[in-house]
Amino acid sequence: MTDRVTRLAPSPTGALHLGNMRTFLINWAAARQNGWAIVMRIEDLDGPRVKPEASQQAIDILDWLGMDWDGEAIFQSHDLSRYEEALGALSRKRLTYRCPATRSEILAAASAPHVDDHEQRYPGLYRPENRPADAPPIPEEADTAIRVIVPEGEITFVDELHGPQAVDVQQQVGDFIVQTKAGLPSYQLAVVVDDDHQGVTDIVRGDDLLRSTARQVFLQDALGLSPRPRYYHVPLVLGEDGHRLAKRHGDTRTAMYREQGVRPERIVGLLAWWCGLTDTREELAADEFLRTFDWAKLSPDPIIFTPDDHQWLMQNT
Repeated sequence: MTDRVTRLAPSPTGALHLGNMRTFLINWAAARQNGWAIVMRIEDLDGPRVKPEASQQAIDILDWLGMDWDGEAIFQSHDLSRYEEALGALSRKRLTYRCPATRSEILAAASAPHVDDHEQRYPGLYRPENRPADAPPIPEEADTAIRVIVPEGEITFVDELHGPQAVDVQQQVGDFIVQTKAGLPSYQLAVVVDDDHQGVTDIVRGDDLLRSTARQVFLQDALGLSPRPRYYHVPLVLGEDGHRLAKRHGDTRTAMYREQGVRPERIVGLLAWWCGLTDTREELAADEFLRTFDWAKLSPDPIIFTPDDHQWLMQNT
């Protein structure tokens, strides 16, 4: 074993689909090839979206496909004290403020262009310097989120697959949330705190999260955490319409294929083909995937899940 550590971090907000599995399998293989320790972390802080049964389902399906990890699974929700300490540290540096803004308020602000379908730039409505001098303080018991003050200017980091990155987070999303109105740490804060606490040195995840990495780098620096982890953002698996796998693409849950009698070697074989490890779709065990995995064979482009892929999986079931 080396002193390097990675994490498998499923979120129990729904069942894991084939695209999730490809990323997890790549992460697992890279770790086991290089002697990294693997932390199993259940990221269950997404409030009402968390499905209680999904955590065990994720653990079971990863194990069924042949992946393993070191130690027991760690649930973020079991100990919130570290996030509270981090929020306190940011507050003492005068880097946070309470914000009662609603989504409709932000959307209505002329200076809040859409970033994508899921988030928009926060225009600083409740930033302390933007409020009138005689404005009353926002009470702590109010329905508020906590935002972190992000300066103008680029934040830089290097991704092992995409190369050097430079992002102006203030222009991208503005002052982003570090604690939700439900009183829970945001994803951005929680992963930074957990990665530091768990000694994570290598982070493998989908490249839909590449754009948000600069926010995490900013928080690492603001909290005085070092060294930075190495990042590997792998291309996603998409539907034929070019969008991330979702219900509109049919049932792509790994558990569904398992329930239909598909062998784990068949699923791993499809994932291996998607990773450029084989020339054709063919059954492959996880340990064979591990032996043949090679970062250099990964396509830099997204993978398209086709009806032919589905039909091949369902053969002989």
